[in-house]
Amino acid sequence: MASEYTPCPVARGAGLLGDRWALLILRDAFDGERRFNGFQKNLGIARNMLADRLRKLVQAGILETVPAGPHHEYQLTDMGRDLFPLIVSLRQWGERHLYAPGEAHSVLVDKRHGKPLADMQPRCQAGGVLRPEDTEVCKLPPSKPARRSRA
Repeated sequence: MASEYTPCPVARGAGLLGDRWALLILRDAFDGERRFNGFQKNLGIARNMLADRLRKLVQAGILETVPAGPHHEYQLTDMGRDLFPLIVSLRQWGERHLYAPGEAHSVLVDKRHGKPLADMQPRCQAGGVLRPEDTEVCKLPPSKPARRSRA
C-alpha cells in the first residue's frame, strides 16, 4: 500500500483505517464487542469481509486475538485504545453535522456522571484551544540509526 511509505501520518492512518468497516469494528470494540459473531450481527457485514478486516486490524497491531474457550476473541491493544479520541471526535462531528435538530440518535456518555462527553478539541501545550489557522505542519528529518562503536 503506497500510504505506508508517505511521510504524512494522516495518509498512513487513512490507508489503514479509511475503510468504513474498520471504523465500525473499532466503534463496536470500544463499545465492548469481542466476538466475531457479535461484530457480524451488529454490523451486518459479510463474514468474509469481516474476517478480512479483523485480520488486517490484528496484523496492524490494533486488535489482538485472545483465547476464549474453544474460540478466540478480539480485544483492543494499547495501539488500538489510542484510537479512542479519533472515534469520539468522529462521533461528535456526526452528532453536530449529520442529524437534523431533534432527530433521534445515540450519544456517548460518561458512565460516572451520566452526561455527554465534552467536545474533543485540539489544545496547545499550555491548554488553549487551537484552530486550524493556529497550526502548521513541520517535517521532521529522518533519524539516523545509532552507530555502533568498534571495540
